[in-house]
Amino acid sequence: MVVGKAWFTVAAADRAGWENALEERLVEAGFVVTSCETTRDGPWRIEIFGDADAPLVAGAITAASRMLGAVEPDWHWETLPEIDWVAENQRSFQPFAVGPFWVHPSHNAGDPPAGRLLLEIDAGLAFGTGTHATTRGCLEMLATLDVGETQYAADVGCGSGILTIAMAKLWRRPVIGGDNDVQAIEVASENARLNGVGDLCRFVHAVGLGAAELQMRAPYDLIVANILADPLTELSDSFVAALRPGGRALLSGLLVEQVDHILSVYARRGLTLERQLDREKGGAQWRTLLLRR
Repeated sequence: MVVGKAWFTVAAADRAGWENALEERLVEAGFVVTSCETTRDGPWRIEIFGDADAPLVAGAITAASRMLGAVEPDWHWETLPEIDWVAENQRSFQPFAVGPFWVHPSHNAGDPPAGRLLLEIDAGLAFGTGTHATTRGCLEMLATLDVGETQYAADVGCGSGILTIAMAKLWRRPVIGGDNDVQAIEVASENARLNGVGDLCRFVHAVGLGAAELQMRAPYDLIVANILADPLTELSDSFVAALRPGGRALLSGLLVEQVDHILSVYARRGLTLERQLDREKGGAQWRTLLLRR
């Protein structure tokens, strides 16, 4: 696979908006969007990594600039050396604790504290190793829920399956996950097997809750969706319809500045905010929401 990188600089105040706008347009195509500060209190450098498809990146940058009402930046593109970027990422992934969990790659379990639930997740071709603030927020929030109120749970946009696996390990009951990426379903299924909960986790190819198997299992006590603001808005009707009265939606993938919009969307559909949790990543504040119908 030939990998390319695009980059440009933006003002510090504009960085989070650019990063989020590009993620919404490029993540599903397999791109990774990152940012770093070039100087203290100075501009930020936005970087986009993925398959060498400069026209796709160009279109995303143009669309993002229109959405943000900004001048299109002077951006650059280069083709990177053919390095095993997955292996490079795995080497940088170190074990860590979050809530009651000890998250680690298969090649390095580290020294887990006594009593932790181990989550073995490799950085790979499906999103979600637990290192991002949104996934951490979800893992922490899941650990606060009463097992008696989580009998039927679904993980929408499951990626690597980390949240589905975490729920199965926490509550020792079946959990279903769905993703619109067929490869993610294969990765998640293998991760569940490696974590000893392959018999409790079921993964299906779906856009939102669109698969027949996901619909058949409704109503749910809990729907988890660590995705992005736009799909959370688009899927709000289907989420609320699939929740039992008193059921909860655990939503993440949200910058703090996007939360008011999401809360208003779900409030119009009868969901109220129960709790929220903020975590920082890359200079941005990300919020995880727990809503109740």
